[in-house]
Amino acid sequence: MRKFTVPLLITILFFILVGLAYYDKIDLYTQSVLMFMGINIIFGSSLNIVNGYMGEFSCGHAGFMAVGAYVSSVLSVLFFAQDRVFGAPLLPPEYAIYGFPIIIIISFIAAALTGLLVALPSFKTRGDYLAIITIAANYIIISTIINLDVIGGPRGFMGMKNVIFAMEDVVFLPWMLIWVYVFTILSLWAMYRFVSSTYGKGIVAIHQDEVAAEIMSVNTNKMKLVAFMFSSGLAGVSGALFAHVLGYVNPNSFNILKSTEALVMVYLGGMGSLTGSILAAISFTFLLELLRPLQIIKWVVIPLLLIILMQFRPEGIMGNRELSDIFPKLRKFYQFK
Repeated sequence: MRKFTVPLLITILFFILVGLAYYDKIDLYTQSVLMFMGINIIFGSSLNIVNGYMGEFSCGHAGFMAVGAYVSSVLSVLFFAQDRVFGAPLLPPEYAIYGFPIIIIISFIAAALTGLLVALPSFKTRGDYLAIITIAANYIIISTIINLDVIGGPRGFMGMKNVIFAMEDVVFLPWMLIWVYVFTILSLWAMYRFVSSTYGKGIVAIHQDEVAAEIMSVNTNKMKLVAFMFSSGLAGVSGALFAHVLGYVNPNSFNILKSTEALVMVYLGGMGSLTGSILAAISFTFLLELLRPLQIIKWVVIPLLLIILMQFRPEGIMGNRELSDIFPKLRKFYQFK
């Protein structure tokens, strides 16, 4: 029965959140904070696969988030919403409930394939050189979007709220809160399965010593390819959810500052710690909301906090440990390693 404890708690929390939102016990602002918390958990944890578990240094993660955001936005509006660019929807809007998860999966695939921009050069580069390549990839993606006038170019793209309204017209529920919760749990489960698998052990071996890993018959190129594509795909999922929560996307939303947010969450939580990424994403989301009145000054405060963190606790909140390492009794109910 112990193995059902965590799924049961997740299910109970799901119904509590949906019930509170449905009966207006939590306002829209609180719902949006909770949704951005889930999006940041996916976004930060996905980068931890590359920077934490594999030990590479990727700095352009927001580019893959942008791919997921735009692919999902264009597809959802094209299929389920009336739009001045695409005209009438290709499918009845009431089908949006069933089509939305498929669109999220397509966004995962699109972002994962875009991850090849980074995965292939990573075979021969590491450290600072790989960081430069990932930043370049981020700018390539953003520049490409800016020059695609059919999806709004620098003006951005909107219409996703009409898709959410179409879902609510069929069954009145807080659909975006539901989808963010569901895909956050699925993403965390997928990441847990990945880091616990043979591939996960392989990327940890690359982190420890790539040459030794090759000698021990680890296919390092294949491991890097899978890790980068999986990480990029999950960033695409976070971007798809981000776009539909806001109802509007702009290329500048996914610039180097957004990539910096992911880096802050990874290093705040701890390299190679999945539970650390979760705690860091929750803390970072709260911090962003607290600093919102400071507007642009918050981008002075946040990097300053990162500098202080690197000086006094460079291993982050959790280091490379999981919650079950700190509290061994929790292993009766779940185990991340």
